[in-house]
Amino acid sequence: MNKILIWGASLALGLGAGGAAVFGAEQWFSAAPIAAEPPVFVPTGAVLAPLVFPDGRLAGYASFEVELEVMQGESALVKEHMPLLLNAINMRTHRTPMASGPDGLLPDLKRFQQVVVEAAGEVFGAGVVRRAAITQAKPM
Repeated sequence: MNKILIWGASLALGLGAGGAAVFGAEQWFSAAPIAAEPPVFVPTGAVLAPLVFPDGRLAGYASFEVELEVMQGESALVKEHMPLLLNAINMRTHRTPMASGPDGLLPDLKRFQQVVVEAAGEVFGAGVVRRAAITQAKPM
């Protein structure tokens, strides 16, 4: 009698544990992932920036084309306040050494990208502009 009782309890516990595992796995794998809206890219247009040596001397100018990665809901705000962003970029570039190369006419793209992201954070707030993609850079 004890053997039958132990065997029946073991069977019930096994079925309960297996059923709970199946239920948990089903809940885990059938949960639909939260669909995030895809980001969009907002062009800044041409951005003219001075290429300055670390000692403050002007080497020349460069023209940049930049695309700002933002969420779809933020693109209208970014487009509307683009003049403020361009102003913030201008206020930073003249004091940021971006001249590289032997003659100083090659722009430091990483530093310019950093300037754009910092300016965007000041104008739009943190997190609105996820990153800046420089699509073209030409010395002038």
